Amino acid sequence: MLLFVGLGNPGRAYHMNRHNIGFMAVDAIARVHNFPPFKSRFQGQVSEAPINGEKVLLLKPETFMNDSGRSVSDATHFYKLSPREVVVFHDELDLAPGKVRVKKGGGNAGHNGLRSITERFNNDYRRVRLGIGHPGDKARVHDYVLGNFPQVEQLWVEALCGAVAKNVGELVEGDDATFQNKVYLAMESAGFTSEGLF
Repeated sequence: MLLFVGLGNPGRAYHMNRHNIGFMAVDAIARVHNFPPFKSRFQGQVSEAPINGEKVLLLKPETFMNDSGRSVSDATHFYKLSPREVVVFHDELDLAPGKVRVKKGGGNAGHNGLRSITERFNNDYRRVRLGIGHPGDKARVHDYVLGNFPQVEQLWVEALCGAVAKNVGELVEGDDATFQNKVYLAMESAGFTSEGLF
């Protein structure tokens, strides 16, 4: 089994926040791969279905971002999962909007959701970093990540989450480089380049 975790904050008030792009990606995976409706479990919302013949559990923690590790720890302990079986989808300030990078372990770059998971579970899980860009001033980061994507940006957000969902089978197979490349090509094909997002 693989555990795909989308990070975000629960509740309608946070639904379109930049910080919630992890939730958005997991919701897109559920739609594209015909997962059943989410149910409450592990202090979050879960749904399970096969992707490329592998059982995948989607998890959206409802413990709020800064305590995401509680929910992830509950699920990983129940299923006795190792770090290599866990993939976390999250917003990334240090990547341009619409860019995607996959990495294993490493620092948390000030991301409190990742920090919480590392503290309660392990640090060697894979992270799918979904670029949201940086406001340019450290003092503005809090309001920026908790601000909604403006309407002009929602098209690329939908395209990115759709590309992630359609190509997530490569992550299931462990081919992170091919996944990154296919998402990049899908975004380019949709007309979203680093120069043309806005």
